[in-house]
Amino acid sequence: MAVLALLWGSGYLWTGLALRHGLSPLHITVARAVLGAAVLLVLARLAHQRLPRGATTWRRIAVAALLCNTLPFFLAAQGVRTVSTGLAGVLNATTPLWSLLIGLALGTERDRRPVRLAGLLLGFAGVLLIFSPWRAPASSAGGGSFGWGTLALLGAALSYAVAFAYMGRFLTTTGKESPGNSPGGGPGSGSRDSGTGTGFGPLAVSAAQLSSAAGLGALALPAGGTSSGWTDPEALVAVAILGILCTGVTFHLNYRLIALEGPTAAATVGYLLPVVSTVLGALVLHEPLGMRTVAGMAVVLTGVHLTRRGPAPRVRPAVGDRKATHLAKP
Repeated sequence: MAVLALLWGSGYLWTGLALRHGLSPLHITVARAVLGAAVLLVLARLAHQRLPRGATTWRRIAVAALLCNTLPFFLAAQGVRTVSTGLAGVLNATTPLWSLLIGLALGTERDRRPVRLAGLLLGFAGVLLIFSPWRAPASSAGGGSFGWGTLALLGAALSYAVAFAYMGRFLTTTGKESPGNSPGGGPGSGSRDSGTGTGFGPLAVSAAQLSSAAGLGALALPAGGTSSGWTDPEALVAVAILGILCTGVTFHLNYRLIALEGPTAAATVGYLLPVVSTVLGALVLHEPLGMRTVAGMAVVLTGVHLTRRGPAPRVRPAVGDRKATHLAKP
């Protein structure tokens, strides 16, 4: 779990370093998807999982790739150009809030307990606390103004939420988001069709999704200009780690964690990501870290926790207790 949290949480750090050394957001997006897909293709091959077949399946995978990979990868890199990598991790943590909001808007979310609605309001209140738009304008990298970079990062979180809703309907068998198609999460169980709803193994489906994401990003390369970072060793190392470890390997580790410890343990990692990204940003990139940012992050994570709380289990009383309860009735 610690390794997975470190790899996931460091994604924004490596994105920031690649940007600083000359790579553009679009080139980072494509390189990340290509390298991640290569890792998953190798793992799928080793697990004897075949790539999906059929035009309908590939169309659905392409839509999922656009919403869950190409678009949010690009928006995240675009946002990190002006927003600190630590705050980027915090904004990414708002994805469950957007998922709940979408479910409420579409009428598909049946669990409308007050505690979840309170968590929704609290989570977005935490975002407002971080950026405090009522204060004098300041650099968004320090948690000040609500600029285009912030909107891009919130758009990435929203895109993930839309992707989960789409995949829950067309690419999973449970009606809920597939852990292997989370924003960096992934396969590892090796079982055939473990929740993908496609008839193919999770490694193969994830590899197909990232391959599609790379292809979609490549279509935009002619309009993306050139990047000077391809001759910079530090930029190459940063994007290699981002694609191979923070994307491809984390897909595998996430499924392994789910298989060994269950989905609750995997979900817990999500709470560690903004903490890891914030600490790494402060230590490695010397990004400012004020009390308002720390307080806002705590409020956001508390809100997310409340929205993910399930209903309290109903405990059936023992026979003797039921008899006593019956006798106590007026």
